[in-house]
Amino acid sequence: MSEVPKIMNRPTAATFDDLIAAYGWVSASGLFENTAYICRRTGRVYRDSSESGVVEELPKDIDDDSKYIAVPSKRDLDLGNPLVFAFMEENLGNDLASVEGFFERPGAYGKFKSLLERRGELQHWYEYEERAVRAALEEWVEQNHLPVQR
Repeated sequence: MSEVPKIMNRPTAATFDDLIAAYGWVSASGLFENTAYICRRTGRVYRDSSESGVVEELPKDIDDDSKYIAVPSKRDLDLGNPLVFAFMEENLGNDLASVEGFFERPGAYGKFKSLLERRGELQHWYEYEERAVRAALEEWVEQNHLPVQR
């Protein structure tokens, strides 16, 4: 009986969808709880979590900036509140002041999404946000010369 090759352990280049998933992983947690890195040579994505422990074994030299780069979060790319306000200004300018008020207290995103749902704009927001994330990550990949498959 022949041995099955260990394809699962072979480093593979990340796809753009892998990068988006890693971005979501990093952005969904509190500050520094989840991290993700991309190998500059292979494009492979590595994930880590301080809350749930290591998700996968990280290379010992993961902190070497010449070999790995941390995947940015929405905060790093200014895709949090600034994106919300840009969307409101472009699409629901009359509600902008109310939304700015939401973000002065906890629970802002829930209130924001409830307002969008009442206005019939929630799906439009999701599409707007997705386009902005893709554009920002495309630019980030280009700036950092990363081998991410599109």
